[in-house]
Amino acid sequence: MDTYHHSWECLGSILSSDLTEGILCDIGMPVMHRNVNYNCRVVLLNRKVIGIRPKFYLANDGIYCEMRYFTPWWINPASEGFGDLQQFYLPTIIQKLTGQTKVPIGIFAVASLDTSISFETCEELFTPKSPHIILSLDGVEIMANGSGSHHQLRKLNRRVELLKSATSKAGGVYLYANQKGCDGGRLYYDGSAMVYVNGNCVAQGSQFIGLDEVEVVAATVNLSDVRSFRSNFIARSFQASSTGTIPRIDIDFHLCNRTMRAPAPSPTFQAKLHHPMEEIAYGPSGWLWDYLRRSGMRGYFLALSGGSDSSSTATLVAIMCQRVVQELTTGSQRSKAQVLADIRKITKRPTYTPIDWKDLCGKIFVTCYMASKYSGTETRERAEALAKDIGSMHSLVQIDDLCEAITGTFRTVEFPTGSFSKEQCQTNPQMDGSRAENIALQNIQARSRMVMGYYMAQLMPWATDGEDTTAGGSLLVLGSANVDEAIRGYFTKYDCSAADINPIGGINKSDLRCFLSWAAENKGLPSLQKVASATPSAELTGSEGAQNDEEDMGMSYAELNDLSFCRKVEHCGPLSTFLKLRARWTDGRTITPSIRATGDAAPQTLDEQIAQKVKDFYFFHSVNRHKMTTLTPAYHAENYSPDDNRYDLRPFLQPTSYDHQFAAIDALVADAKY
Repeated sequence: MDTYHHSWECLGSILSSDLTEGILCDIGMPVMHRNVNYNCRVVLLNRKVIGIRPKFYLANDGIYCEMRYFTPWWINPASEGFGDLQQFYLPTIIQKLTGQTKVPIGIFAVASLDTSISFETCEELFTPKSPHIILSLDGVEIMANGSGSHHQLRKLNRRVELLKSATSKAGGVYLYANQKGCDGGRLYYDGSAMVYVNGNCVAQGSQFIGLDEVEVVAATVNLSDVRSFRSNFIARSFQASSTGTIPRIDIDFHLCNRTMRAPAPSPTFQAKLHHPMEEIAYGPSGWLWDYLRRSGMRGYFLALSGGSDSSSTATLVAIMCQRVVQELTTGSQRSKAQVLADIRKITKRPTYTPIDWKDLCGKIFVTCYMASKYSGTETRERAEALAKDIGSMHSLVQIDDLCEAITGTFRTVEFPTGSFSKEQCQTNPQMDGSRAENIALQNIQARSRMVMGYYMAQLMPWATDGEDTTAGGSLLVLGSANVDEAIRGYFTKYDCSAADINPIGGINKSDLRCFLSWAAENKGLPSLQKVASATPSAELTGSEGAQNDEEDMGMSYAELNDLSFCRKVEHCGPLSTFLKLRARWTDGRTITPSIRATGDAAPQTLDEQIAQKVKDFYFFHSVNRHKMTTLTPAYHAENYSPDDNRYDLRPFLQPTSYDHQFAAIDALVADAKY
């Protein structure tokens, strides 16, 4: 209830100012009508509320759960258009400001003295039967959409195509506004407000450039172009002549320039789409900055192993620092002041201004190579080279003593109730012993790094501030597990992947490797080339080369990518996954050997290899499903993220045999032999 009350208070502040004088404003806010919660757009003009437009197609799939909070506005399918308007009684605070008691609520168009405008909200643009279709046929010339569309790799193109389609088929002007910045969770909203006219882009805001949370996008359009386009599209005119009428709210107001000195219409151009590597660089780095400045923490801590994942995370922090310092030079006056205030708040240095981006990185970013007896010199050298390139405060600790303290403690185990004899208890596990011993000794290294990481994150500001500041504070711990390994379960539960946030947890390994090469060339970080070309290794049983991640997993990262896409995006079970991959993997590729079917049981034909790969994937995904409930909150970049906390809500205790499904696959493989 408080949210609704405070929303009206905020709207009252807008109405009591001159912000709505001479401008038609479309403001999103929650509204309770007849004790039902709706996601609405409130239309204002000249200190008055014109009407309230509730959303009727809600986003309730994937990461979205809008119906947890709101109810769709109900429209009788048998009614003409979108139904009749109802009356909404304004809260007392608004009544006192505007002198109004009630206003229309429902689906309507606002009719000015020279045109008409109506509204969509976010998801409604993405639906097959979008409201703009009927509205445009009924003569609405301008559509406005206040959206909350998050960044996802390669997604902006979909928005562009929808806007192009909406205005090229129906004609008209489409005003698309979108949120910018981090919402305090896994999503990052990437702006890119646009104006389209008759299928052509005439204005576009930035998707990532700059850190200002407010951006105004303006364009000049000629409504005569809309009228000409529509009236000469005969089939469209025929449909429009028989379309039901949408309720109008009349306003005594001109939206168009009525002089002969009106500026020329804005020229058309192709909407800008960033390369996926730029998206990886600028989306998560912006998210990191928003999260840091809003958290009140001193900076970030990262266990930097010299591998591709942790190096990608470090690179994103470096790009964040580059963008922050750049904003001090090229940003708006408002943004410059905000960014500098944020820098001084984070560093606890009230007069500090960074000399350059590396200077800032050294103040807010601590990296640490956590070495063990299994660590190799190559990874250590790569970590040091990257730390020098980005200017982080780099450190090194040995975790062998920490691991030995834990294994030594296990050797002292007692059985005080007599349930078992201590003399019979095995207390000295060996790396070359049983699988249970090997996995336990690997896991204790990974978990020791997590414990040490949090310890250092709390103490490093205190340990290294010196005379600069005595304000104290702690660092946020960054995770660096990619989305493919998370779905496969190739990580230790509560290991160094357990962190506060993870900027790469929604990005696949193939994209990360490409990103490292891109950043080496485009962001002045040459040390990343060696990282990009290195073989991924956990270094828990031997130095680099002695342990290979893809061999350990029994599948390549490219295979994992395809398998994960089938499972989540295409909603496939084992049988459907096999059928899809049997069609896709006929390109002459080599299938990674299975670690579950070996020797005489190893698959021979391509069908058998694909079938076994599918079985392996679903087995490991199921057996490791419990790990996904503890995943660090990660930047949402792919739509097959396994992040349980918000996105993937399936059971985490799952059967691993898939008897019926695997039998169906085997039957198809057998049929193919004859």
